[in-house]
Amino acid sequence: MAAAGFQLKKWLTLQRHRVCHGLIGHIPRRRLETFAFAMSKIQHLLSPTCRADGNIRAEIGRNVIGLPEKQAGRAKFAAQLETLVDQRIYFGRYIRNGESWTDLDAIAESLADQVKALKRNEPSRPVFISPFHYVSQYANIYVVERIAALLGLTSLSVVSGVPRDQYGDDHSLIPGISVLYTYGDANRVGLGVRLARRLKRDGVAVLFADIPPFSMHSYPMETIGVSLLGRNARVHRGIFRIGGQFNALMLPFYLRFEKGCFSARTFDLVELASPTAPQQLADCIQIALSENYQQWTCAGHPSMYAFAPAR
Repeated sequence: MAAAGFQLKKWLTLQRHRVCHGLIGHIPRRRLETFAFAMSKIQHLLSPTCRADGNIRAEIGRNVIGLPEKQAGRAKFAAQLETLVDQRIYFGRYIRNGESWTDLDAIAESLADQVKALKRNEPSRPVFISPFHYVSQYANIYVVERIAALLGLTSLSVVSGVPRDQYGDDHSLIPGISVLYTYGDANRVGLGVRLARRLKRDGVAVLFADIPPFSMHSYPMETIGVSLLGRNARVHRGIFRIGGQFNALMLPFYLRFEKGCFSARTFDLVELASPTAPQQLADCIQIALSENYQQWTCAGHPSMYAFAPAR
């Protein structure tokens, strides 16, 4: 009897999840911001933690980055927007067997054309495609997957600090992505070697170079000093160490999302072997923060890029 009750409870939970996922997967794209704002308001009323997190995000935008009040205030519901866009893309693709987003497709095509031009002009130089942490992890992965297809690659290697399989089996839904690292991966020690091998094999790899060092607090870090927002700061050094060995180029960009449509801001190429490369990355990070901090998924940590040089 107890076993039957357990199975019934499990079945009811599964059906509830399917209904929930189905509803999210059918939200009109133009309504995602509205839904995220409403969810944020409800969570802030019910949860002191959510309310504090939203206030911290807004205060950092206003007091540290110097954003106007309206722009900084929109950062309060960035976490809810990220989750909702992630789920809308994931469940929408699952329900419709590979739903396409024409605006993300156009962004991917533009980036792929730049990579193709680089490979034609300098075929021996690898390229790091570097999305910044804006709007949605799955939106960035959608773009990366499309780039891989446009470049004729069966898979594209990605270094990501986001946990896998948050909403289901990522590999079955996004087979064109080979994730070399995710948060909590015990095999992080060999990451540099694996990334170097893939970069040498494919000539292209993906690394989120704007990652703040605090987000990798569980491991010893390699950081390098830069100037950011008029202050001494530090960025993660891994891309410069590996990229410098291969004389690689970095193509940074970040996504925006407004009224149901994605757009992208692409930055100038960075020569990773150059001694000025870290500061060039820092300049790109600063521009992105000033333009679209309200959709930065890493917002809210008090240290941001102010981090000790050694740990």
